[in-house]
Amino acid sequence: MSVAESWSRVMSLLREHAPADHADLPGPATEQRLAAAEERMGISLHGDLRTWLLQNNLDLPEEDVDDEVACCGFDGFPDEGSFFLGIRAMERLYANRSMPGGFDPPDQPDNPFWRNEWIPFLSDQDGWMGKFIDVRDGRVGSWCVGEVTVTGEYESLAQYFDSVAETLTRIADGSYPVCRFTEGRLVWS
Repeated sequence: MSVAESWSRVMSLLREHAPADHADLPGPATEQRLAAAEERMGISLHGDLRTWLLQNNLDLPEEDVDDEVACCGFDGFPDEGSFFLGIRAMERLYANRSMPGGFDPPDQPDNPFWRNEWIPFLSDQDGWMGKFIDVRDGRVGSWCVGEVTVTGEYESLAQYFDSVAETLTRIADGSYPVCRFTEGRLVWS
C-alpha cells in the first residue's frame, strides 16, 4: 500500500469515528511551501513525506502556535502526548536537532543519537521524543532523549500509517482500553 493510500485509510477512520477531530485538520501544503522548507533546511524531503504533506500539512493555524513549546500540533492524534508535525514544526525541530558534522554525538558516526538525514514528523511538545523518516531510504525510526535511537522501526511511512489505522480500528471496536471515541473526538484515559 502506498503512503497516500495508508494516510487515506487513517483519514477515513478518523472521519468516520472522530469527525470533530477530522474537521479540525488543515488542508494540504503546496509544492512551493515544501520547496522553501527544503531550501531552509538544506535537505530534500523523502518522497513519502512529501506525498503525505501534500495531502495534509498539519501545522496549527498561526494564532494557535505556542512559542513557549518546542513543537506544536493537533493534540491527541495519533496518540496521547504526541502529534504529527506540519512543515513549520518539522523545520523548527529539524533545526534544533541538526548538527554541523551531520550527526550527534560527533564521535559516534555509526551509532548516533541523531543524523541530519532524519526528518522528524511526529513529536511530543518538548521535542524530546518522536518519530522521523530517513531521507536516504524512507525507513521510519524513533528517538527519545536519554535513550538509544531506533532506526528502521517501520520499513516505510506507509507501514507506520497502517499501524496508526490499526490502532484507530482497535479504538473503534473497543479493544484499545486507553482511548475511546466520544462526541466525535479521540479521548485518552
